[in-house]
Amino acid sequence: MRNSGLPGSDTQKTSTYTSVAMSEQLVIQHLKHCRDLTRGFAYRVFPNFWRQWCKQVLEIAEQAKSNKEQIALYEIQNLLSAVQQAAEQEFCQHLANGFVKFKNKSLNTLTGEERFSGDILSLVEHSDLEETIAITSITHRADNFFADHLWAFQQRLALLNDGEKIDERSNPVSPVQFCEALRKLLANLDVDVKTKIIGYKLFDQDVVGLLDELYLELNDYLVRQNLLPNLRFVQNNQEKATGAAKREEVVADDPLDTVVTPAEQQTEEEAQQHHRRASDKLLSGSLNPNDIQYQTSLLNAIRLLQVHVTQQLPAVQATQVLHPQSVPGAGAQVAAGAPVLPASLQVYSQPQLVGVLEHMQTQALNYTQQALANHETGPVAIQMQSVADVGRTMMEKIASESENGAVEAGDMQTIDLVGMLFEYMLSDDHLPDSVKALLSYLHTPFLKIAFIDKNFFEQPEHPARVLLNSLAESGVRWVSNDGSDQYDIFTKIKTTVFRLLQEFKNDVRIFAELLIEFNAYTHNVARRQELMERRALEKAQGEEKLREAKIQVNTEVRSRTDNREMPSAILLLLLQPWSDYLSFVLLRYGDKSDSWKRALQVIDDLLWSIEPKTKQADKVRQMEVQDELASALERGFETIGYEQAKGRKLLDAVVSLQRMALLSRKAEPAPAPMRTKLESLAAEKAGHISEQSQEPSPEEAKIVDSLKMVEFGTWFEFEGGKRLKVAWYNKKTQHYMLVDQQGRKVSLAAGLQLARDMLAGRAKIIAGSTKPFFERALENIYHTLNERADALKTGSGS
Repeated sequence: MRNSGLPGSDTQKTSTYTSVAMSEQLVIQHLKHCRDLTRGFAYRVFPNFWRQWCKQVLEIAEQAKSNKEQIALYEIQNLLSAVQQAAEQEFCQHLANGFVKFKNKSLNTLTGEERFSGDILSLVEHSDLEETIAITSITHRADNFFADHLWAFQQRLALLNDGEKIDERSNPVSPVQFCEALRKLLANLDVDVKTKIIGYKLFDQDVVGLLDELYLELNDYLVRQNLLPNLRFVQNNQEKATGAAKREEVVADDPLDTVVTPAEQQTEEEAQQHHRRASDKLLSGSLNPNDIQYQTSLLNAIRLLQVHVTQQLPAVQATQVLHPQSVPGAGAQVAAGAPVLPASLQVYSQPQLVGVLEHMQTQALNYTQQALANHETGPVAIQMQSVADVGRTMMEKIASESENGAVEAGDMQTIDLVGMLFEYMLSDDHLPDSVKALLSYLHTPFLKIAFIDKNFFEQPEHPARVLLNSLAESGVRWVSNDGSDQYDIFTKIKTTVFRLLQEFKNDVRIFAELLIEFNAYTHNVARRQELMERRALEKAQGEEKLREAKIQVNTEVRSRTDNREMPSAILLLLLQPWSDYLSFVLLRYGDKSDSWKRALQVIDDLLWSIEPKTKQADKVRQMEVQDELASALERGFETIGYEQAKGRKLLDAVVSLQRMALLSRKAEPAPAPMRTKLESLAAEKAGHISEQSQEPSPEEAKIVDSLKMVEFGTWFEFEGGKRLKVAWYNKKTQHYMLVDQQGRKVSLAAGLQLARDMLAGRAKIIAGSTKPFFERALENIYHTLNERADALKTGSGS
């Protein structure tokens, strides 16, 4: 049954939902328990976050360029250390207060975009804006990462809220509530915005990044209280495509309703895995509501900062831009800031500006076609078109048409914004140089569409923006700086750029058409690559599992043979055929099995049986066990298919040594050179001799530790520009599976070797991101403008 549009729960019945309202006392009991779990989590993670913050401020202070700056940072560090305990209490209290507000239905924490909407934000308050952008960025990532946990908890929490829907603003444990608690705490501390931003970055890592622990505890508790125990997360792709942040719930009263076939389950899991792969999302250009909200808030902040940092003139004369000193009175007008439009200026309308850009677009097409005329396939690094060149050419064209030609201030801001977008592209380490150069010629058509279609900047899902995201991501994924590409992707990018330069006049539908064609192509390529990568991964994981088994076996055998003299025949038997048998047993049955324990016991019994016996009881016992021991060894040899003649020779040697032991005689130990050779061969076969041959230096050890945090999908660029991706990491052996841009396995590299390559400059990490290109560009533009605003503020203050 349904209650207020959501399933209700009768706590007296298992998996049965009724419309009977939950008692007030029971609601309060559940909320108190959730509050206590939240406070417990906060008390666990907050102290470490605060200590790391203090530590980083201290490190920055030690590297300060001036005594004044150093003293100020030391004071901040002392302040943070002094208030840690009080800060911890206040932070936890803010979180607890959220549950009280939730019960009173007054919890409505504003998101970053809502906080500074309308005229609330003063232009000089860009420090507050920077803090809000940091919070929005944190919550944006966390809401995506913990979507399943949050959705489930909010569905269950709705039952404690009279069935009313819960979102991140009214959820007392959503990421924005944790950020808001920190914001309130820092508002009472005399800490500058740069130090705050450092704190927010660490808070994201050490507190928000661990929220899945809390969400698991909360959901587990509510499930044990029979609040929607059979809830399943199902994402509606159609709703997502239209931008509606909806989740479909499936509640099964009958346990049989949740049964799915193994094939269906596997298909669903594969589909979810494929859909959630960040790189695939970037390729398709799909955005969820949080992406859209975050990019919109960034653009609003950029617009405000643009007004703040640019001169308030109604129009800018083209010749003044080209030759700032050539226009009489221009300097005085700028200095006075008088918004007076000289009657002599001819301000170009947007259709006229589009006409100027149309001429430039034709020039760009002619140049790129000529530059690439003799290169039908493969990446070619043509000359990049700089942002300054585009701006200068545009102003020269306007000035040539009219000496008094000018551009309205708002249009100049658009020109500046598109310019910063392409400036970021040209400095983006993700993109290979050949792709940067090719895409730089899209500057003109993208400036055109910014004038023609105002929705270009206002709508994050605009086809032109998504197309640029897809082109950039494909370049990162399948083009290298060594002059190679995969699946002819550079040719496809080139074709798309040529068509856009040639066919885009005023009809913006060309972007949607090209987007559909390009994404269809890259989707097929991505599927082929994923299949090849999956096969390579399965093979590598099998090889690594065998490697792990051999290392474990070698460790077990050496722990019994090291520092112990023994004949060469026994050493050979244990380090070769019996080690192979142990590996077989370990892989098939595991190290908890009786078979594994018995195989190890054979080693112990064998070594005991060849020791000289002086006591009669020991001789009697040896007579009892040696036949069974011989049978065990023989069965082991047969299991692994060991050569019969060699096996018989080793067994005969064992019998001979056992006879000597019964006569209280000690066998001659293996010569040192032979023993060293046998042990080295066995260690090398196990796969860990090369890594242990030389201890890592402190610098190498530091990089090895940092590499452990590298995520799957991270790209390395090696000497010559070749790019390889981390497809898998084995924590036990510390090996990284590297695949090329087709998904083929290239190597299984040891972490220490990667560290040495990085220190020697033979390899570097290409800083990865799960964000689309356009979002990264907006963030960069925001920070650039914010630095300009800081500089203006500092200049006016002095």
